[in-house]
Amino acid sequence: MNIKIVEKKDNELRIEIEGEGHTLCNAIKSILFEDETLVFAGYRIEHTLLSKPILYIKTNGKKDPLVLLNETLKKLEESIEEFKEKFQKELEKSN
Repeated sequence: MNIKIVEKKDNELRIEIEGEGHTLCNAIKSILFEDETLVFAGYRIEHTLLSKPILYIKTNGKKDPLVLLNETLKKLEESIEEFKEKFQKELEKSN
């Protein structure tokens, strides 16, 4: 996976996430929508075989979109860790 900042303004951010697809982008987008400073979040994939989605984030200016993205990624990481722990406990029960 390679990440490239395509455009950065005070309240807007576009990044390219090479090698990823809908799964990661939808997860990021759904967590972004939990933040009250978010105005818009979305992504586009021009061609599924090239798999270089462009993620777009726009805030109301009260939070830098880089800060918002960083907070979002931390929440995603915490959710994955929680899922992993609960899954491990279920596996242990079944053995």
